Parts: sequence; structure tokens; C-alpha cells
Amino acid sequence: MKEDERYKAAKERVSEIKSFYVHLFIYVIVNLGLFLLNILTSPTALWFYWPLFGWGIGLIAHAVSVFGLKGIIGKDWEEKKIKEIMDKEKKTQTKSKK
Repeated sequence: MKEDERYKAAKERVSEIKSFYVHLFIYVIVNLGLFLLNILTSPTALWFYWPLFGWGIGLIAHAVSVFGLKGIIGKDWEEKKIKEIMDKEKKTQTKSKK
């Protein structure tokens, strides 16, 4: 891989990571604000945890897409699965030619 290609790939990776951290920062700030709003306006009826939970699911999905789950759904798993499917298809084609 050429130096400029490696630089471009590294820059894209840094951009992905930066995007996640911006998302995380906004999540914390907004949900802190919602918590304070809820506690100050209606402390007996708590609702702040609903957006916290819903947006948290999205944040977790973003984290998985950026950092992966090593061995489960990460890049290694993807490459292994692609190779497995290609090998299976190759065996099927070989059998059908006989």
C-alpha cells in the first residue's frame, strides 16, 4: 500500500473516531440538560431516562460500528465470514461442474 493511500485510510479512521467522540459528548451534554430539566420541573414524574435509553442504543450502535466487537462482529469476523462464504461457493461450483 502506498504512503498516500495509508495516509488517506488513517485520516478516514481518525475522522470516524472523532465523529464518535463528538456524538458521545453531545449525548452527555443533552441528556444532562434533560435530566436537570426533568428534576427541576417535575421531580415526581421522571421521564429523562427514556431519551437517555433510546439515544443510548444509537450511541452503542455507533461505537460498535467504529470500534467493532473483536471476534464477534469486528473486522476479523467480517473477513473470516467472507472467506468462508467464498470457499463454500467455490466448493458448490466445483461439485456442479462434475
